[in-house]
Amino acid sequence: MARICTLSEAIEENVRDGDSIAMEGFTHLIPYAAGHEIIRQDRKELFLIRMTPDLIYDQLIGVGAARGMKFSWGGNPGVGSLHRFRDAVENQWPRPLEIEEHSHAAMANAYEAGAANLPFAMLRGYIGADLAKVNPNIKSITCPFTGEVLAAVPSIRPDVSIIHAQRADRKGNVLIEGISGVQKEAVLAAKRSIVTVEEIVDELDPPSPNAVVLPTWAVSSVVHVPGGAFPSYAHGYYPRSNAFYIAWDKIARDRDSFTAWIKENVIGGKPEDFARHVGKRTAKAA
Repeated sequence: MARICTLSEAIEENVRDGDSIAMEGFTHLIPYAAGHEIIRQDRKELFLIRMTPDLIYDQLIGVGAARGMKFSWGGNPGVGSLHRFRDAVENQWPRPLEIEEHSHAAMANAYEAGAANLPFAMLRGYIGADLAKVNPNIKSITCPFTGEVLAAVPSIRPDVSIIHAQRADRKGNVLIEGISGVQKEAVLAAKRSIVTVEEIVDELDPPSPNAVVLPTWAVSSVVHVPGGAFPSYAHGYYPRSNAFYIAWDKIARDRDSFTAWIKENVIGGKPEDFARHVGKRTAKAA
């Protein structure tokens, strides 16, 4: 059964130094508030996993929390590079970063394989591509029925997965609406999981036709953090802050400006700060 607790308690109980950690959410519902709490609790030696690492992983890399990252695309969406990520890879600042690059299809299949408790994922992929030449975790396997040669990658089984969602009920069941990406698979594949939510309600209904419900037994901790996905958006709650993504390019480009921003807005911040980005709908949350 999921435990409803504070964000500080959830990170302290579930995220440990050296963990592999997946923080998923595609275009929206990216768990920024949880990422900030990881920084405040000074977690180290994390191996980051995310299909599309963007600003939250740029921040974790920039403070030296990460030893490596498995990903399929990295950048500031619609703006350009992740400067803290580039600095770590190109200049080893603030520390060297191990990278393992895959395609989107391979990552999605690897999460699904992890959720199914399988050792590897198999797909038609990497045909005509060079990633297999630089990534030893991309193998080939021959179908025993047809003789077709297919790509194989290790399943993704994080120590902990963290996602943001719209609502949870008081038993810890979680509702995700809108684009879900691989959030469901990331939670089911993980040993432990944290879900931050916009609202905690008595009942999850009425869900939309494309809603995903994660049952309480699949989640370790549920945390009420209104606005916890900002500057990404939460479908039905608040829009994406395009202005922040643009501003981040300048903030992160320079080591000193990045460090100053982290000190003021993350180290000196708290989860409740995210609530100012929320509209009237979540103001009624318990």
